[in-house]
Amino acid sequence: MKRVFLAAMLLVAFAAQAAKLNIDRVEPENWYAGLKYNSLEIMVYGEGIGAATVTTDYPGVTIDSIAQLQSPNYLIICMSLHGVQPGTMNLNFQLEKKKKTVPFVFKPRSNSGKQGFSNADVLYMLMPDRFANGNPANDKVRGMRSQVCDRNHPSYRHGGDLEGIRQHLDYFNDLGVTTLWFTPVLENDSPESPWNDTYHGYATTNYYRVDPRFGTNDEYKRLVDEAHAKGLKVVMDMIFNHCGFEHPWVADMPTNDWFNLHEWLKKSKGTSDARGTSFQQTSYKLAPVLDPYASQIDKKETVQGWFVSTMPDLNQNNSHVMNYLIQNSIWWIETVGIDGIRMDTYPYAYAEPMARWMKIINNEYPNFNVVGETWFEQPAYTAAWQQGSKVAKTDSHLKTVMDFAFRAAIDSASVEETDNQWRGFNRVYNNLVFDYLYPDPSSVMAFIENHDTDRFLKDGQDADKLKQALALLLTMNRIPQLYYGTEILMNGTKAVTDGNVRKDFPGGFPGDEHNCFTAEGRNKEQNEMYNWLRSLLHWRNGAGKDLITKGKQIQFLPNNGFYVLARQLGNHAVLTIVNGTSDSQIFNTRRYDEIIGNHTYGVEVTNGFKISLTNILAVPARQTLILELLP
Repeated sequence: MKRVFLAAMLLVAFAAQAAKLNIDRVEPENWYAGLKYNSLEIMVYGEGIGAATVTTDYPGVTIDSIAQLQSPNYLIICMSLHGVQPGTMNLNFQLEKKKKTVPFVFKPRSNSGKQGFSNADVLYMLMPDRFANGNPANDKVRGMRSQVCDRNHPSYRHGGDLEGIRQHLDYFNDLGVTTLWFTPVLENDSPESPWNDTYHGYATTNYYRVDPRFGTNDEYKRLVDEAHAKGLKVVMDMIFNHCGFEHPWVADMPTNDWFNLHEWLKKSKGTSDARGTSFQQTSYKLAPVLDPYASQIDKKETVQGWFVSTMPDLNQNNSHVMNYLIQNSIWWIETVGIDGIRMDTYPYAYAEPMARWMKIINNEYPNFNVVGETWFEQPAYTAAWQQGSKVAKTDSHLKTVMDFAFRAAIDSASVEETDNQWRGFNRVYNNLVFDYLYPDPSSVMAFIENHDTDRFLKDGQDADKLKQALALLLTMNRIPQLYYGTEILMNGTKAVTDGNVRKDFPGGFPGDEHNCFTAEGRNKEQNEMYNWLRSLLHWRNGAGKDLITKGKQIQFLPNNGFYVLARQLGNHAVLTIVNGTSDSQIFNTRRYDEIIGNHTYGVEVTNGFKISLTNILAVPARQTLILELLP
């Protein structure tokens, strides 16, 4: 009798467990009414939820299908939206006899942000972890896999956060930049290794949550709102190519094709230790993506190979993966009011799904802008990724691409003597020659350094060469991007670790000996560099704005060691003159009469000095002149 009773009790317990209705996550957690994009896929996660049914009677919402994935713990509700109004929709789940109602809010859209960015802007790129620590209480967050915050280790988290950035918004205004680009701020809940951790932000483990060590979603919105109030725009760094290994998708894969080339995980027993497995790392070579003669194996290694074993490679050809990512980008645009997106590792993702994403974003937000990281040092390759390219097989619909070719050219010019052949600033000249390949050269982003390259100064402090690079960057027909700390001569190389080009901004952290956010805290050389750049930026934003954004660009072949780049709008012009040699040179003004015309002098925009243009000029070694010719 006892055995029968025990068996009955076990059956009841099993039945109760079998019918249990668990919902642990709903993504997105809310949506926005009034979007042109009229589809919505809600991903629900919970043990056994895949067997549930879902209904709703919310006006304007039609459930087209319920996608039951290979993992029984996921369910995707595929909806069509027609005239949906703000309010709360009830999602009614049923699993056998168990029922649960989950409220889902449609919010009204905000008019803030979404401004886009253009060649009228100057982007200032920074790493939140390395810029300023405004809230030391969040340096370590209980429950996260890593509890390390060590400023003595160049590749560990240092404690910078969103609050630290917010506290220094006036600094950006004083410097004269217009747009802030932060490296990714979303949760990277991964353990540290003996040599590094994910302070950089490129290993996302939750697409809907700011990393608690940077702050909260509300703090992110506050930062963006206050930046807007001070006339600054904000660009969000996103990654569609890969996520972090600790993302829940890895331990419980929704479908067998959610990731590319994931079979090796079976042998690694679900860990990121790829030793002895069939793990395929990307070749890091982007040429095969556009190569008309590329082998299938080369294309596969580039696009499907993982960056590293701790960054699973997402399969954008899976429609549910891509819809999730598309929705996530829209959600952040609407929720926080960002003005643009920088998309990491753009060509490593499948081109057609990415083009679909860009088409949706451009349709929804005509003034918005996305810049794609296209790391290839030849203009013909980069140009093929820009929207409207006549040589691309598929139109990317990507408005802005990154000019890595210019970075390589200016880097070489800094260590070479400019001759009358091909060395030195001839490389910059030759790079701009290929602007005819770009559908819109003014929407190409140029830079001299970023978080993935050596600092322009390497381990030196040659301010003259830095001024040459910045003068060209800020007067040429491009969207310019600066890297944090350049204005105070921050240097470093990647020879030992990437962390050495991502050093802490002095004064941003408790206990710092020097505060470079203030003139008093900067030394003489840092103040000279800061003030020079500040003058140029404010001129660019003010008196020179129309000239730089609308003016015709003319460049002159390097002659007698000089490279000259001109911008001209009617009778208003600017000449950027760089002496690309280690000797003083004579500059013959008459060679540039087509720009100078009847002007007898030019005004040096960084100091206001009048420079006579009626005769020859003696220009010292590696010096720069930015001469405005007033109408």
